[in-house]
Amino acid sequence: MEAGDAQGRWEPFFEQRVHGPLFWPEKDEVSEAVGNYRAWVRLYDRLTPADRAAIRAHLAQFQEQPLFSILLPVYNTNPKWLEHAIESVRAQLYPRWELCVVDDASTDPRIWKLIERSAGQDSRIKIRKRAQNGHICATSNDALQMATGDFIALLDHDDELTPTALYFAALELNRDPQLQLLYSDEDKLDRHGHRCDPYFKPDWNPDLFTSQNYISHLSIYRSELIRAAGGFRVGFEGSQDYDLTLRCVERIEASQIRHIPRVLYHWRIAEQSTATFAAAKPYAHEAAIKAMQEHLDRLQIAGSAGPDYGDYLRVKYLRRNNAPLVSLVIPTRDRAAFLRPCLESILAKTEYPNYEIVVVDNDSSEAETLDYFASLKGDQRVRICRVPGAFNYSKLNNFGVGQARGSLIALLNNDLEVMNGGWLEEMVSHGLRPEIGAVGARLWYPDKTMQHGGVILGAGGVAGHAHAGLRNEHGYFARAHLIQNFSAVTAACMLVRKALYLELGGLDEEHLPVAFNDVDFCLRLQEKGFRILWTPHSELYHHESASRGFEDTASKQKRFLAEVDYMNQKWGHALEADPCYNPNLSLGQKLFTLAFPPRVSKPWSAT
Repeated sequence: MEAGDAQGRWEPFFEQRVHGPLFWPEKDEVSEAVGNYRAWVRLYDRLTPADRAAIRAHLAQFQEQPLFSILLPVYNTNPKWLEHAIESVRAQLYPRWELCVVDDASTDPRIWKLIERSAGQDSRIKIRKRAQNGHICATSNDALQMATGDFIALLDHDDELTPTALYFAALELNRDPQLQLLYSDEDKLDRHGHRCDPYFKPDWNPDLFTSQNYISHLSIYRSELIRAAGGFRVGFEGSQDYDLTLRCVERIEASQIRHIPRVLYHWRIAEQSTATFAAAKPYAHEAAIKAMQEHLDRLQIAGSAGPDYGDYLRVKYLRRNNAPLVSLVIPTRDRAAFLRPCLESILAKTEYPNYEIVVVDNDSSEAETLDYFASLKGDQRVRICRVPGAFNYSKLNNFGVGQARGSLIALLNNDLEVMNGGWLEEMVSHGLRPEIGAVGARLWYPDKTMQHGGVILGAGGVAGHAHAGLRNEHGYFARAHLIQNFSAVTAACMLVRKALYLELGGLDEEHLPVAFNDVDFCLRLQEKGFRILWTPHSELYHHESASRGFEDTASKQKRFLAEVDYMNQKWGHALEADPCYNPNLSLGQKLFTLAFPPRVSKPWSAT
């Protein structure tokens, strides 16, 4: 892949073009991952002659047969790779397409000869040669002017489409003709043409998209949408696709965006690239930040875009009003050795200026704990409320919220320790956003392995922690380090508006007294139209289950199994397909690894 810089030059651009830097794991892990993916492709992503025949038969049944215009800007690419790109379009099983090729005045005479020859072989290929070298945006706009299709797809001049790319796009458009923007999963081609490094993406994830251009390839836009948005803007070279997509999503509803959980695009690792993004062009990152800031400004969102982990982005949302009171609700029973550092770390490190601590005591009896409670009486920031009876985590939190004076509630476990002073400010900045229902934090075990990086539905049967066990690693395509949406976050550290908490009736005391009450609460928030957000910029240590212990008795296991059964009965449909995950990824012990087999079907097999 290559792209033009701001002066119109085209340069190797693998380093920056999709979602920021690619961090390679250790060598043996790379070999294992490569081997696993090749096996996965061989087992689940190869078309047989029977598949091809069935797809063609399925296509004949489509009521909607849209025309796809594929834009292919070209400049001095390797003729071999350009030919492969063009042939990948000609190999489409869906026949209604046109390929709009614009050569940006390549100096290599072989390029135009190849383009002319291809056009002579297929009347669906339209070509144009620019008289003067411009840049990627101008060249893409020239290709857009040539396009007459209902939908616009983007292809880089050394990449390839899978034969089913347009078939799957047309299939989704027949299922929902109101769609405006479609995108797929993707992988890479190494120097030998072998597929590697797949990115199996979530469904539309607005907050992840503010952190990285995960939509990238293959992206397909309704023609009227891309033209209304103004096409490609000069001055955003290197992140022109990101800028375009930001302007497009401003004009449509989330329901009009469709993720196709299939690898439909292969992007080539350029021979001159180190594939580590170490030589990433800074102008591309600067253009992405500029595009995001202008996006915020257009939407009149009080926020600032800037760099984040690696070459990704972070939006800091600004509070428009004075700091609202936040009530930190902390259930506890004895174990002062954990509660004391929890409260002391909050009181000593929290930079947010306006909070209270509501400790909900569930029958503490140890002298050390009672003495500690007595020592807190002089601190106006801390209140002790007592709730006797059997342990019911949901009930304790609901009682604490009822005692809270703040308009924002942060549910906290008693075995947390604050790591960074800005932890609460970060959570509040997101919790005040009207579209956000709950905010979760990044939690670490004391040995500095991650305990919580979001919740994946269906993992382990009901739900499991994303990125558990990682140290300071990037995670799957850096998702362990980026602000994003998840379907749920743990109530060990969760912030929510009090009015919203009360409107939903709080945590479920009857059916989920201990486990999964946070997952249930987050799913109910989403039913109301709110998003769940996880931020890695709020960090705390978590000594998990320090007070309550684990499910290690017969009575606890019986209660836990009843909670599992309740969750499956109530939310079984949601647990089967987490929109913040991907059906090609495992729900087993090791998340964000390949699923053998994937949880997808062959739609042509049902015809």
